[in-house]
Amino acid sequence: MNNTTQQTPWLLWPFKVLMGLIEGIIKLTGRLVAAVIGLAIMIVGIVLTALVITAPLGIPMIVFGFLLMVRGIF
Repeated sequence: MNNTTQQTPWLLWPFKVLMGLIEGIIKLTGRLVAAVIGLAIMIVGIVLTALVITAPLGIPMIVFGFLLMVRGIF
């Protein structure tokens, strides 16, 4: 394999740092949104499970919301 790294010219270094910062913010925001949506789906699932007749729909929603929250955290 060819393990060559491409170095950034010193004149473009601030732009590379800025793009890295923007990329990190977008990744963090996406994870936060996934965790919040997962929490909302879990709450709806709990409410549906409390109503006995819709429990078959609520239990998978709780599991899906939990998995979405775990994915958002890790």
